[in-house]
Amino acid sequence: MRIKFAKEGIMRFIGHLDMMRYFQKAFRRSGIDIQYSQGYSPHQLISFAAPLGVGLTSTGEYMDIVMGECPSSEELVRRINEQMVEGVRILSAVALPDDSKNAMSIVTTADYRITFREDMAPDFDLAAAIEDFMAQDEIIVTKKTKKSEKTMDIKPMIHCFRAEGDGCFMNVATGSTQNLKPEQVMSTLYQFMGREFDGFAIYIHRAETYGADFKTLESYGSRIE
Repeated sequence: MRIKFAKEGIMRFIGHLDMMRYFQKAFRRSGIDIQYSQGYSPHQLISFAAPLGVGLTSTGEYMDIVMGECPSSEELVRRINEQMVEGVRILSAVALPDDSKNAMSIVTTADYRITFREDMAPDFDLAAAIEDFMAQDEIIVTKKTKKSEKTMDIKPMIHCFRAEGDGCFMNVATGSTQNLKPEQVMSTLYQFMGREFDGFAIYIHRAETYGADFKTLESYGSRIE
């Protein structure tokens, strides 16, 4: 089963490993027939699509779980939601074909919405700045690792970037093959405009996560009636 869930409010400060432990306990309390691995240290068969950074909210998170007997999608969502705390909601549950790849291996892009804290909006025309920024032939950044630095062109990883409402929207590469953080895009935009970027100024919300051809991860499965 592929589970779609939201992570909002104060739960945005809970890291990925703690979220994994939280769901393991919630699944046990819900009484669903989740399956376990074999061996000396059995664990629930759960895999997450693309771990969300601490401080970000989302209504487009996914995990895959292996089940034995399974109720309807509606019943499964209800039973798990009964165990959720404020800030975490199960949004949908779909059954996957037996030959499906897990969510982590098929993620390619994600939608993000960026808004600004009060009195911390940029002092430049955001729409015009983004248009000029994306008009560049290349968008070169320097990425630092523990051992070295390397320059790379991030423009091919930005599939959409535009001003929207009181902030902006972007669709960027996400996953194990290519992964571009929205903070990196915003920081590079500010640098392009000759401004200093303060990461505290923005709120980042992941709205949806996609596989190939911008296909939502839940669309790979089907509801159980």
